[in-house]
Amino acid sequence: MSEKKLIAVVGATGAQGGGLARAILDDPSHEFAVRALTRNPDSAKAKELAAAGAEVVAADLDDEASVRAAFDGAYGAFVVTNYWVERTPEQEAARSRAEMELAQAEAAAQAARDAGVKHLIWSTLEDTRPFFAGRHDVPSLDDGRYKVPHFDAKGEADALFTKYGVPTTFLRTTFYFDSLISGMEPVRNADGKLILNMPMADQPLSGIASEDIGRTALGVFRRGPELIGQTVSIAGDHLTGDQYAAALTAALKDTLGEDITYQPLTWDEFRALQFPLAVEIANMFQFYAEDSTRFTGDRNLTEVRNLNPGLQSLEDWLTKHKRDFKLEPTL
Repeated sequence: MSEKKLIAVVGATGAQGGGLARAILDDPSHEFAVRALTRNPDSAKAKELAAAGAEVVAADLDDEASVRAAFDGAYGAFVVTNYWVERTPEQEAARSRAEMELAQAEAAAQAARDAGVKHLIWSTLEDTRPFFAGRHDVPSLDDGRYKVPHFDAKGEADALFTKYGVPTTFLRTTFYFDSLISGMEPVRNADGKLILNMPMADQPLSGIASEDIGRTALGVFRRGPELIGQTVSIAGDHLTGDQYAAALTAALKDTLGEDITYQPLTWDEFRALQFPLAVEIANMFQFYAEDSTRFTGDRNLTEVRNLNPGLQSLEDWLTKHKRDFKLEPTL
């Protein structure tokens, strides 16, 4: 029996990395083995992975030496950064989240080069700045450097893996279905009706189950050299806001018994909401909506399913997760 190819998985206790780690561990072909990288090897999720057969090691993208050691001897590596990670006020003052992601990506690229990684998958997104070039109706952020920092910094970081000569597949992701549970969940309006208010206007939004990102990454590793140097853009469904609301209504009818209606906020209305990063999220949805034809067209569901035969549609995902919704009851 040939030796398994070792995959070092950054963020193995998170959504994307966790999806890949579990997919490798559950793969009946046993072609790959998992080295799970985590900042806290003693966490419950890390211990679960170890019990399932993963090698768990401590590594932090803010510490290049730890990543270099964790990549040593690995055939492949999956790299994802967490823009939304909890940070102290001191960390926020020292550098922006986009600067953090760029530094972490560069550390990972250098570590992969030095360790001789044969195939790296970088979880990335489009840089929105070329699309929004010259647009003054879309506010700039981070001292004018970005329009959607958590997209733009990842897109900017793509060049780092090329710069350091790392054999890379650029895996472009999209909106998580999981956000419908927390983050973009339906809310009650002044009349007590449940509404989905994500600002997508009348355009389709590409969505994916977060765990399917990792599962699709496994398919990319299986393809190997064929996809090195390529950009693979993925999704599980392309649906309008009305279709998202209808799917939610159908899935939650037994537990909720109410209709959910799509009533999108405008981008300016969303920017005015009083929560951190409201402007960035509104800019993101404006990009999704205004560039929808290109964005959804790049994400061919048949091709994604060839990489991940178990790819979940929104309906599939809702069937699995409908009990996870904790919507505010009627008064």
